[in-house]
Amino acid sequence: MKILSIDTSNAPMAIALVEDKQLVAETTLNITKNHSVFLMPVIEQLMQMASWTPQQLNRIVVAQGPGSYTGVRIAVTTAKTLASTLNIELVGVSSLEVLAKAPIELTGLPVVSIFNARRNTAFAGGYQLKNNQLQTFIPEAHYELADLISQINANQQPVMVVGEIIPEFKDQFMNNTNLVTFGNAQSQFPSAFQLALIGTDRQSVEDIDGFVPNYLRITEAEMNWQKSHPGESKKSYVREV
Repeated sequence: MKILSIDTSNAPMAIALVEDKQLVAETTLNITKNHSVFLMPVIEQLMQMASWTPQQLNRIVVAQGPGSYTGVRIAVTTAKTLASTLNIELVGVSSLEVLAKAPIELTGLPVVSIFNARRNTAFAGGYQLKNNQLQTFIPEAHYELADLISQINANQQPVMVVGEIIPEFKDQFMNNTNLVTFGNAQSQFPSAFQLALIGTDRQSVEDIDGFVPNYLRITEAEMNWQKSHPGESKKSYVREV
């Protein structure tokens, strides 16, 4: 099986080509640029280097979120377009789970992955390895950091925290729990190879058109819309005229 995997859910952009669980090519860019400018050229470059044609691809695996709203949309839209155009399988994987896989397999410790969601909040999820499968022990959600630390303390087991660990977060972890160790600098970057490995054995999407990002919280625009339209929060945000 030939897989193209894509993660642009946060500042790093990670892309890989994987065949039968073997890495063929991988690129990670961590530069302050618009992912929409570089994504397709990098995919094309990797395909040329591997002497692959788009028609040889069997599956697209994409990091579905959470993360940057714009970043997640870029990857999901690109993945949907390629999968639909090429008539191949599409698989979505949690961006948080991608960060957790390699540290868990390396250390055996349960891992909590976090992304900075601003205002002392984080997108986070906790994962552990059972029967050679990643399982969630802290649900993926948008957390106040204090609430996330409370969840870690309530589980009473040591964990490794990986991802976007800003200094303010690190100070709060260190001051409020003795159960946390921190991943190294490399652990903040997603691996498109690990993304592809997770997606290899996952069920593909049945309805590609209906596949949507997993933001874990509504956007600020949606929040403002709800405030100005009380009682309509479950309706479409596009007003009919």
